[in-house]
Amino acid sequence: MINSLQEFIQTWTFESASTVKLLHQLTDESLHQEVYPGGRTLGRLVNHVVETLTELPSKLQLGITEEHPHYTAAAELISNYERCSAQLIEAIKNKWTDADLKVKNEMYGEEWTNAFSLQVLLMHQAHHRGQMTVLMRQAGLVVPGVYGPAREEWAHMGLPEMA
Repeated sequence: MINSLQEFIQTWTFESASTVKLLHQLTDESLHQEVYPGGRTLGRLVNHVVETLTELPSKLQLGITEEHPHYTAAAELISNYERCSAQLIEAIKNKWTDADLKVKNEMYGEEWTNAFSLQVLLMHQAHHRGQMTVLMRQAGLVVPGVYGPAREEWAHMGLPEMA
């Protein structure tokens, strides 16, 4: 659980940088990679992560307006993810104090504290980042490590590849 704004900002900074690291591996062609025929594409999944950076916070009295993007180029996705991520942090810094973490809002038919909403935002992004790595591998992209080295990074470290 998020106990302070500083704790969230530190965690978000790491998690956001991890997402950006993945996004920089995308190509415009890879955005068409599907989970299965007719299923979500990698591009749709990344657009969903970007749109959630405005959709969820728009319900938290942060002054963030909900956006529903449909970017079709990897560079657009990266740029807009970074913009929305920075907007989120600036809004939190400028509008909230630690006491605001206990404020409750109606979220998706339930009542959540702001702290819980921020935790959900972190976990939502990590969940979809995991899905993105699978699609990235299917699209033939190299996936960088997030919480430790990825398969390709073991060799660069002079270590045997993990089985």
